[in-house]
Amino acid sequence: MAEINRQILLAARPQGKLELEHFRLAEAPTPRPGPGEILVRVRLISLDAANRAWMQGATYRSAVEAGQVMAGGGVAEVLESRAPGLAPGDLVFADVGWRDFAVLAADSVQKLPRIEPLSRLLSVFGIAGLTAYFGLLECGRPNPGETLVVSAAAGSVGSIVGQIGKIKGCRVVGVAGGAAKGALLVDELGFDAAVDYKAPDFRRALRAACPQGVDVYFDNVGGDVLETCLFAMNLGGRIACCGAVSQYDGAAPAHGPRGVPGLIVTKRLTLRGFVVTDFDDRREQALADLQAWVDEGRLKVREDIVDGLENTPAALIGLLAGDNVGKRMVRVS
Repeated sequence: MAEINRQILLAARPQGKLELEHFRLAEAPTPRPGPGEILVRVRLISLDAANRAWMQGATYRSAVEAGQVMAGGGVAEVLESRAPGLAPGDLVFADVGWRDFAVLAADSVQKLPRIEPLSRLLSVFGIAGLTAYFGLLECGRPNPGETLVVSAAAGSVGSIVGQIGKIKGCRVVGVAGGAAKGALLVDELGFDAAVDYKAPDFRRALRAACPQGVDVYFDNVGGDVLETCLFAMNLGGRIACCGAVSQYDGAAPAHGPRGVPGLIVTKRLTLRGFVVTDFDDRREQALADLQAWVDEGRLKVREDIVDGLENTPAALIGLLAGDNVGKRMVRVS
C-alpha cells in the first residue's frame, strides 16, 4: 500500500466566489487505525452544493476551517479494521474528506452493499436519491394531478425529484439553466415542461408552464427562483426547502423573497426544511422503492463522474456553476 496520502486542504475560506486558489494539494503519511477504528481507501467522493456552505460557517455540521482537509461524504473500502463488524473489503459511506486514505471511527460509518456500478451508492441509492425521495414525499406530499415545480431540476437531487413526481401522478415542471438542460428534462427524464431561469422574463415563462398554478415546489436554490415560485403557489401549497445554492457562492443577495409573510398566511402555505438524516428510520423502505423504480425503468439514473482526486476542486466549482447533469462525484480509486 502506498505510504503517501494525498489530501486536498482548504487553503483559505473564500469571501466571494470559490476559486482554485482556495485549495491546495498536500501529502501526508498514510494513517494507521487505533482500537475501534478502520483504515479506508476512498473510492468515490460526493460533490454537493452543501460543500460550499460548510466553508461559510456551521450548518448541520461544523464549518470547514482554513488548513483542514476539505470535508465531503464518500464511498470507501475498508483496508484494515480494528473494530468488530467491519472487515477488509467492506464498503462504507462516511465523511471521508478529500483524500486517498482516512482513519475513521467505526461507529461513524455506514456499511454499504457491494453493487455495480459503485457510483449508484452516491446517486440514486445514496444521499441524492434519499434526499429526493423524502424531501418530495414527506415534505412536499404530492397528490395525483397536482403541479410540481422543481428547481435545479437537472442536478443530482432535482432530476430524481421530478421523476418521482411523475411516478406519483403529478404534472412536473423543471427549472434549469439553458435550452439543452430543458430538452433533457422533457425528452429523456419525462418532465412535462421545462423553464429556463435565465430567460428574460422568468416569471412569465413559469406562469405559462403552470397555467393552473403550483401545488408543490421543491426548492434547491432559494433566491429569486424561490420568490417567483412563491407568487405562483396555489392555496394550501407545500414547499420542500432542500437547499439554497444561489446564496452559497459569492456575495450575499441584496434581498430575500419579498412579501413572504402575507403569502404564507393568505395562501395557507407550508414551508418545510429538512436534511436527509431526519428520515433514517425509513431508509430501508425508501431504498426498496427506489430500487424497484430503477428496475422497472421508471426512474432513470444520470451521473457525472470526474476522475482524479486532484480535480475535485475544479469539479466542485463547476457544480456550483451548473455544469453538471445528474449526480456529480469524483472517482479517486
